[in-house]
Amino acid sequence: MKSIPSVDLRDFLSDDPASKQKFVNEIGSAYENIGFVALKGHFLSDTLVENLYGEIKKFFDLPENVKSKYEIEGIGGQRGYTSFGKEHAKGKKEGDLKEFWHFGQYVEDDPKLENEYPDNVMVDELPGFNETGKETYKMLEKTAKYVLRALALHLGLEETYFDNYIKNGNSILRPIHYPPITSEPKEAVRAAAHGDINLITLLMGAQGKGLQVQNHEGEWIDAIAQPDELMINVGDMLSRHTNNRLKSTIHRVVNPPKELWGTSRYSIPFFMHPVSEMPLNCLDNCIDEKNPKLYDDITAGEFLHERLIDLGLIKK
Repeated sequence: MKSIPSVDLRDFLSDDPASKQKFVNEIGSAYENIGFVALKGHFLSDTLVENLYGEIKKFFDLPENVKSKYEIEGIGGQRGYTSFGKEHAKGKKEGDLKEFWHFGQYVEDDPKLENEYPDNVMVDELPGFNETGKETYKMLEKTAKYVLRALALHLGLEETYFDNYIKNGNSILRPIHYPPITSEPKEAVRAAAHGDINLITLLMGAQGKGLQVQNHEGEWIDAIAQPDELMINVGDMLSRHTNNRLKSTIHRVVNPPKELWGTSRYSIPFFMHPVSEMPLNCLDNCIDEKNPKLYDDITAGEFLHERLIDLGLIKK
């Protein structure tokens, strides 16, 4: 594939069985072939998107000493602020040229999970920041639920197969700021080539150049969404669970041309995670003689822990 396919969630949500099946076929094919789609018809309003960008720009513009008080030790960066250059891609020493914030799950009716997940961090200086983040989180989680329902049908599973695994799941909304580049980076890029850890990622803010996806021929292609689209890709958990039938594609965020070094870039991915107990064992209907089982059995929680060590966010 030389470009990212575009699909419309309204087809899946319609009462027309043919439109629903068309969506299932299109997204299934895209995820088997390149692992990315651009999605229209999601649940985010233009106003909500505008409000969230406004709030996160205000946060990242705060003085360093104010932001740093929201960097919480001992939780692997799972909530609150992570300062510039802290995270690196698996196998890389150089920190990525970014700072970011994490909103996490708003647990409903499950005291055990409330204790398991760190609390969300409240920003005192910005009264609208946390409420806008929470509303965005809920709308992206709702969008992701229907994408996973379509993928369940594509895989020959019951439509709501993923529903109980993602309810109160360990999902993360991550507003990212890539600051202006002030000097020639030696090795670092805004986000080095990597695969995502989770089930699926929903990305806001892929309208400009920067995000690139590696296709099966090893070529890097630009992934640019329209203003009304989210870019949605398969993560390693889903790839593993489907015995690599659905592809977790390597992607990166490259540095801009030198004339644009003085500009900031913002993007907001939502990493859809299941509950920790979800088994990521390869699905039986994704294993056959041509496709033998590729991965050992593991839970989502165990897999996440391994990867956070790889990323340098928690110590062994």
